[in-house]
Amino acid sequence: MDTGFQTGGPSAWKADVALTFVFEGEGTAQACPELAERAVWLDIAPAWRDFRAKKEQSVMFYGPQGMEIPRVLGIGLGQHGSLDAEGFRFAVGRAMRWCRELGLEFVGIDGTSLRRVAAELGLDLDGAARETVVAAHMALYSFDQWKSGREVRNAPRRLTFLLADAFVEDGLRGSVRMGEAEAAGITLARDLANAPANALTPVDFASRAGEVARRRGMSFRCLGPDDLKAEGMEAYLAVCKGSSEEPRMAVVEYFPRGTEGKPPLVLLGKGLCFDSGGISLKPAKGMEDMKADMSGAAAVLGVMEALGILAASHAPARPVVGIMACAENMPGGHATRPGDIVRAKNGKTIEIVNTDAEGRLVLADALAWAREQYDPECIIDIATLTGACEVALGKRAAGLFSTDDALAEVLHGHGTRLGERNWRLPLWESSSLKVLESACADMQNSGAREGGALHAAAFLKQFAGGVRWAHIDMAGADHDDSPINAKGCTGFGVRTLLSAAWHA
Repeated sequence: MDTGFQTGGPSAWKADVALTFVFEGEGTAQACPELAERAVWLDIAPAWRDFRAKKEQSVMFYGPQGMEIPRVLGIGLGQHGSLDAEGFRFAVGRAMRWCRELGLEFVGIDGTSLRRVAAELGLDLDGAARETVVAAHMALYSFDQWKSGREVRNAPRRLTFLLADAFVEDGLRGSVRMGEAEAAGITLARDLANAPANALTPVDFASRAGEVARRRGMSFRCLGPDDLKAEGMEAYLAVCKGSSEEPRMAVVEYFPRGTEGKPPLVLLGKGLCFDSGGISLKPAKGMEDMKADMSGAAAVLGVMEALGILAASHAPARPVVGIMACAENMPGGHATRPGDIVRAKNGKTIEIVNTDAEGRLVLADALAWAREQYDPECIIDIATLTGACEVALGKRAAGLFSTDDALAEVLHGHGTRLGERNWRLPLWESSSLKVLESACADMQNSGAREGGALHAAAFLKQFAGGVRWAHIDMAGADHDDSPINAKGCTGFGVRTLLSAAWHA
């Protein structure tokens, strides 16, 4: 879907439908004065008198077919003071899906009503337009390429902002482009995470990462089994010993002009393309969702895609390296057994007491490797790591752990504002490392059920060294079904990590 602008007021506007945002008790003079002035039928429409503009209430108003804008979709936002950013995104999502159902291809956004929404949310028009673009793209996403005989619906092809101004400010254009880039990254992340494991193996994922790097003019490296062994990554390799699919650690490097020599921001994603639990086999119910245990890696690649789109106009002031640690965890004759001991890249020995606590093994070696290779400014890892985090924070929220208060504040503040809720949880190393003590190795990979997310984070910290580091456990946020998320994977983390490129 393309995004554009129309200026000069209603006499110059044209669209299949105009979306206008309305609060309870408002008439057309308050909600959409320019539209009402042009579309005189709107103010006298009986349906407007019946429209209460309550939350989740929307009404389509129809005018003469020959008009430049023959439809106006009134979107109810409820009472003043009750709207939040999530409610606004959901309202946009519902409206865009309705337009898709009706086959409307050219959707306009009434700029005057959007300005009023922006004020309600504490944003400017630029910020509200960015949220509109992201929500519209997210709502129209579908993953249906595997369905035969699927119904083909004409999704909106163009989203245009209808402005009374004579020209478009550069800031508004830039914010809309940012929204488009974020949406592209989220779409890629969703496509990857929703893909079945037989169509997206670790080798396939690495190939997709290489395609992104080549298309966006970035550098690409890929480590296979022999490379991982040469690097001393026994913990990583232990995870995939039972699978016939080879592991791949894909690395995409983005060095904007003028950043040569600066320490990079490293983004590290867990990429378990399927996680059966290994010998510590998971229950059968819900195991099909384990194709998405690579949602962290998918988010990282989505960020690199978005950075490539923005490269010409909005490059970060430091290099960004995306590492996607991909593998498959399966049972088999060669699989790692509970009780096996491996030596990680940083020299620590790990007793593997639970082969279903595999993500931290992959990330541990990848963290140590990234620290050695790049001497980074900071490392942020993201993973669907522990069910315990979902128990603690519920759905649609991630746990945030960090050794640096400033970094944690950036990730919490920006992530929450952008619709990716996270909450900082403590790193209580003294108690967690006690839980992770092993009788025969430096540590074990899993401990008590209580505080499981905290113990996993403390485990990872042992491999981050003294680098500024943050860990995002997105186990509760990778799946959703809402007005902006089709049932399935959400692309969570793309917006948060992308913001870190400029602010971390």
